[in-house]
Amino acid sequence: MNRSDLLASLKSKSPEVLIVGAGINGVGTFRDLALQGVDVLLIDRGDFCSGASAASSHMAHGGIRYLENGEFRLVREAVQERNRMIENAPHLVKPLPTVVPMFKLFSGLLNAPFKFLNLLDKPAERGALVIKVGLIFYDTFTKGQGTVPPHKFEGRAKSLEKYPKLHDDIKYTATYYDGQILSPERYTVELTLDGEAEGPHAKALNYVSFQGAQGKQVTLKDELTGETFEISPKYIVNAAGPWIDLVNSTFGVSNRYIGGTKGSHLVLNHPELREAIGKNEFFFENKDGRIVLIFPFYDKVIIGTSDIPITDPDSVRCTPEEEQYFIELVSRIFPTIKVTTEQIVFRFSGVRPLEYMQAKTTGQITRDHSVKEDKAGEIPVFSLVGGKWTSYRAFGEQVTDKLLNLLGKPRKADTKKIAIGGGKDYPVVGLAQIEFIKKVADETGLGEFQPKHLFERYGTRALEIARYLKAAKDEPLKSCPGWSRREVEFLVEREKAVHVDDILLRRSTLAWLGEATRPLVEEMAEIMGAYFGWSADQKKAEVRHTLEVLKELHGVVI
Repeated sequence: MNRSDLLASLKSKSPEVLIVGAGINGVGTFRDLALQGVDVLLIDRGDFCSGASAASSHMAHGGIRYLENGEFRLVREAVQERNRMIENAPHLVKPLPTVVPMFKLFSGLLNAPFKFLNLLDKPAERGALVIKVGLIFYDTFTKGQGTVPPHKFEGRAKSLEKYPKLHDDIKYTATYYDGQILSPERYTVELTLDGEAEGPHAKALNYVSFQGAQGKQVTLKDELTGETFEISPKYIVNAAGPWIDLVNSTFGVSNRYIGGTKGSHLVLNHPELREAIGKNEFFFENKDGRIVLIFPFYDKVIIGTSDIPITDPDSVRCTPEEEQYFIELVSRIFPTIKVTTEQIVFRFSGVRPLEYMQAKTTGQITRDHSVKEDKAGEIPVFSLVGGKWTSYRAFGEQVTDKLLNLLGKPRKADTKKIAIGGGKDYPVVGLAQIEFIKKVADETGLGEFQPKHLFERYGTRALEIARYLKAAKDEPLKSCPGWSRREVEFLVEREKAVHVDDILLRRSTLAWLGEATRPLVEEMAEIMGAYFGWSADQKKAEVRHTLEVLKELHGVVI
């Protein structure tokens, strides 16, 4: 069902559940409700996963440091969900060995009890003994799943042998496993498409905003045409993340639920640093006690992150002060490696939609999730407050069970082991991957390299996309030969891309890796313009829009 047909269908029949916000919590709930046969509509004022969920650290992790806050239930849940993400979306979530360099042995022994009693504002540096205890707990939480190996400790000599550019003063390194989300945006989009694939009862629309509610009616606006229309859902799920309070204010709810913090990151083109870290994330305390990270992102490196209280989620940008902080933190563990601003290819910044609470430090604000209940006119509203990216499935399950109970419907499917998008029937072993790629090549005649690239980008959906490419005349993009015209058209027709930046930022990692160029923007605008019937002026406006988004939000000037 195309966008026009989908919008028309809503005017004749309202959904049972309206979800406002297509970040990971909203999409996770949408997919779960779709599996249960609930008539559900998902909307977002922008593109799918274009808000807070797009600015995550690209980590699927349990949050080992939250053990200090006594949040054992949260960490246990998140570690188990991390493993499920690795198993259910193996094309997008990969096991990531995480190295913790330690400079002290006994430091921080009283951190946990003092923080638990709210007697500690700034922790002492965590020494090897504290970290060892934490990692034992961490491993224990998922011992039965066997998805990733247990942690291991190594002394100074062995550590420096493995990582020769590591600081000479380190005493130990610990290595444990978490997961890396190669593209949170693609993960969210594929989850959305899976929900819609359950049938016409599940509908998802980007660029549709929530305007307000009165009585039993909700007013929505198509941001592409300016048209407003009304629907009458039985329930509303407010999954707007940092904008939850803003959405609630449109129907008179003044409760403050969100007290978010800003997290920024840099993507570096730095071959020396990339070689020094290898396949590992380095996760450590900076000199000010802030937990920071350096990890591989394809052939680039991501460094971050900040944790700064913020009141306006639309204003977040990575500031020059944050850039300098990130650049300097590298020397904490790799003192001979120099980083400059010229090596930055991309910046991203977003808001963690944490629950509003009084805390002495931002690190003490809970990362747990909860559901708040209000009313919009006569319609019950459930606000999804807080939560970690990694725990989205469990959070969505909690919300879905609540709604199923209210609707008087049974649960038909459990989402714990359902593969996501291109993770379905994914060949994990290298030889099986080669055989799958060969199958795609043999069936479509696309040659050797194109099927390989499609598999790397889309997992097992590569076969569907390869068939689409062969169904009509195709040619490589002049500005990016690894892509083709039909691939862009596929993302527009089958994945709801509306703007060029939807493709550069959320259907691919092209902009993230510093591969967005002005000729590429212009060529994609030409292809999309031909598909949508844009005029010459509309194509020029699309190019200007894309260049402005890249510059304003990500510091990319092309």
